[in-house]
Amino acid sequence: MNSEYRKPLPNAPMMVDYFDVESAINAIKPGAYATLPYSLKVFAENLVRKCPPETLQRSLTQIIERKREHDFPWFPSRVVCHDILGQTALVDLAGLRDAIAKEGGDPAKINPVVPTQLIVDHSLAVEHAGFEKDAFEKNRAIEDRRNDDRFHFINWTKTAFKNIDVIPPGNGIMHQINLERMSPVVHNRDGVAFPDTLVGTDSHTPHVDALGVIAIGVGGLEAESVMLGRASYMRVPDIVGVELHGKPKPNITATDVVLALTAFLREAKVVGAYLEFFGEGAAHLTLGDRATIANMTPEYGATAGMFYIDQQTLDYLKLTGREDSQVALVETYAKQVGLWAESLESAHYERVLHFDLSAVERTMAGPSRPHAKLPVEQLQSQGIAAHYDESDDQMPDGAVIIAAITSCTNTSNPRNVISAGLLARNANRLGLTRKPWVKTSLAPGSKAVQLYLEEAELLPELEALGFGIVAFACTTCNGMSGALDKDIQQEIIDRDLYATAVLSGNRNFDGRIHPYAKQAFLASPALVVAYAIAGSIRFDIERDVLGYDKNNKPITLKDLWPSDEEIDAVIAQSVKPEHFKKVYEPMFDLADAHDANIDPLYPWREMSTYIRRPPYWEGALAAPRMMKDMRPLAILGDNITTDHLSPSNAIMASSAAGEYLAKMGLPEEDFNSYATHRGDHLTAQRATLANPKLLNEMVQEDGEVVQGSLARLEPEGKVMRMWDAIETYMERKQPLIIIAGADYGQGSSRDWAAKGVRLAGVEVIVAEGFERIHRTNLIGMGVLPLEFVEGVNRTTLALDGTETYSVEGEPAPGATLTLIVKRQNGETKNVAVRCRLDTLEEVSIYGAGGVLQRFAKDFLQAEEASS
Repeated sequence: MNSEYRKPLPNAPMMVDYFDVESAINAIKPGAYATLPYSLKVFAENLVRKCPPETLQRSLTQIIERKREHDFPWFPSRVVCHDILGQTALVDLAGLRDAIAKEGGDPAKINPVVPTQLIVDHSLAVEHAGFEKDAFEKNRAIEDRRNDDRFHFINWTKTAFKNIDVIPPGNGIMHQINLERMSPVVHNRDGVAFPDTLVGTDSHTPHVDALGVIAIGVGGLEAESVMLGRASYMRVPDIVGVELHGKPKPNITATDVVLALTAFLREAKVVGAYLEFFGEGAAHLTLGDRATIANMTPEYGATAGMFYIDQQTLDYLKLTGREDSQVALVETYAKQVGLWAESLESAHYERVLHFDLSAVERTMAGPSRPHAKLPVEQLQSQGIAAHYDESDDQMPDGAVIIAAITSCTNTSNPRNVISAGLLARNANRLGLTRKPWVKTSLAPGSKAVQLYLEEAELLPELEALGFGIVAFACTTCNGMSGALDKDIQQEIIDRDLYATAVLSGNRNFDGRIHPYAKQAFLASPALVVAYAIAGSIRFDIERDVLGYDKNNKPITLKDLWPSDEEIDAVIAQSVKPEHFKKVYEPMFDLADAHDANIDPLYPWREMSTYIRRPPYWEGALAAPRMMKDMRPLAILGDNITTDHLSPSNAIMASSAAGEYLAKMGLPEEDFNSYATHRGDHLTAQRATLANPKLLNEMVQEDGEVVQGSLARLEPEGKVMRMWDAIETYMERKQPLIIIAGADYGQGSSRDWAAKGVRLAGVEVIVAEGFERIHRTNLIGMGVLPLEFVEGVNRTTLALDGTETYSVEGEPAPGATLTLIVKRQNGETKNVAVRCRLDTLEEVSIYGAGGVLQRFAKDFLQAEEASS
């Protein structure tokens, strides 16, 4: 701690100090602090407060000069986890305790050092739809039954580990709870005020960036490292200013804005950047609108989507029931240290983008990418909408089989939720109903949503159209959409029907939402309700007739859409601080429940398919990596997502994981999702590359790549199911490699996308480019990420999968290594590739074999030194 910069905070509502970062920066370069963007001011504060004095000046100089030659340490103030990745991280820590005990160390000393919050929000499937009575209670009962093993472990962690708070199932989504309650924006800890910062085990952790909080999505492996007190090392990021102009036109929702903005930002190539939204347009956006934009940060490829602190921030903190003293602290601190919006007018950005909010039209995204903007006006011209004839006895082409108001993306925004309720009310008054084949659901990310919908008398209106509350959890957006009606499913199969889903979420990758929804479209909550009435994506939602009133007058969307003034009036009257206080005060009365008398070693259940001691110190993971004569497991194209690498949706009986679960005695109805089984490596590794939409270029027929979870075993050249090939290679102890195109690993921050390939024996992945979170997860599992140089790729090299591959050279940040490709005819080719171990910390982790292996080594050395 650099105590010379610690001073009393002037005009604070309580006695509290702060660190005068402005003085520290200006001492190095006078006037420099005023030119720093918001994010760099926050990182500089973290350095002044936490960085060792001997390296402080070098690190601050990098920030001032925007140099990127060296790493600097970042110490996030907390870690937030959902139960899937959070549970797997804690399973890893429980396994680490076993390994430490085996070597004679004290397992009780293995605890999160940084405050960690785990919210159980990813375990519920919508088996009972919103038109069923007591759907919420029925779905929760199924969730508890299916996840008994998982919840047993999670309940053990909150007593066995120090410094963990657990929010049990049925309470909401981690990002929305983070926004509405968990983030203080400014901490007051040990008498010092400082900005809230965090990492979270989900790519949508930047949701809370809307409050001016640097919140980075990381994989479970990186989160484990931060939990254990390690710094997250980084280089000065590319910080891009995004100036928002104007304001949205009437009847344009925040969803429309973010879908248009996502397409714009993808085109602007902001992958990996920290974005800072500012300008008169940003000032007009409510905090809910800002949260919708920040939530979709991974969809436009950025690392963060920041907004400045201003009056909108304070108004939101008051609305959500924060204490007056805390709101006053946020205002005082932000104005004192230059994080208040007006203080950033002199901030200098290396690049500034401009986006006109007034140009946004009503917008959807689809059919399989969240950044594929689909203006509603263009549905016909783009070939989505088309005329169709309704039939009483069968579904139409493009049938919407799932319409879900889901995801914190939109349910954190009262304007979006209220607009859906008002549209439902208008539809009910005109006698419109949902189509019978549409599975409808409402799954808010917070219980406060139910309270304000009830206050506004809009929940019954949504229920009447089938949008009853089915959960307070991450559901359809995460692939947990549940089973379809058996007759509807059979009709889809028999007629090979093009069936679709429409949801208010953030992801619509092929195969993600439901196995029988061939494609999915993102839309505002109000449009989701409209599509439940329309029943088909072929319907031109802007123009076609939804029905007829009692006077036989045609009803179209404009007859249902509520005005902005009506939405604002309902919010002003019905969304109140007491709703949030009623929900969150009892929820967070459950403090750290650590019990020193609990056995620090978990009693593993031998037959569990959910929780199993991890294998990081045995088998293939304990063997040295050879990087010689590797066989390709797959050759893949561009835009490979973590859904391709390790899907999260329902487990089918015919899959490798389904066959394994059946052998373990589970009935098919309780197979649950791939995501829920990630605490058991024997189940989870069978999900590796198991997405039925996978296109492995090694598997072709008549010159066309065959779709499916398929591999070609070499050297036999035999095509088989991916898992069967993996098992064969594992038995042979054959080292493997994956070759891929651009943007490898985009999507959710799931560590099993890296764990699965490493357990399969993959030692190296060579791609044209990597998404940030997945690259760090690969390193955390001891997989070497290598990047083709520009102009070189799998196509220019004419790779077909019959080759073997070796890597030569010493891994180092930015180093050029040699990929030796040996063709079937004996010919060899040396290919220059760039090492994507970007920091010395990453080199250290990779060298140890992974995050946990490196920590265990360091811990045992420290124990030995102190004994």
